[in-house]
Amino acid sequence: MFTLSGGQKAAEGTYWDISSGQRIDMDQEGVLPGDQNAKYIKASPGLILVTGPFLGLIYIIALPIMGVVTAMSLIVQKVLSVISHLVRNMVSFGWRPSESYLSGSNRKKDDPGRKDSSGRH
Repeated sequence: MFTLSGGQKAAEGTYWDISSGQRIDMDQEGVLPGDQNAKYIKASPGLILVTGPFLGLIYIIALPIMGVVTAMSLIVQKVLSVISHLVRNMVSFGWRPSESYLSGSNRKKDDPGRKDSSGRH
């Protein structure tokens, strides 16, 4: 079994296009259709018939495993997101970068006769 590209000279035989699954029967030596991106495999029909059930078996075994792995990754992602949110809220110390108190705390000016902490009016 070997691989050829489209446009290459090929001996007589049966060739399968890897991407589309199309079968090309060459009765005599000639050029394979397509450009360099088209890949063909030359293999006997018996080999293709034997490998088909094995590929199906691999698919049947792998499908449930892929489903479980996908579900577990989604669960782990959600749990880590919740934990991250909780930790972020616990670590937060109330800093708000959009507010600044450069002159100290806010003083109420509703009582003009009140003395401030320095003893002045």
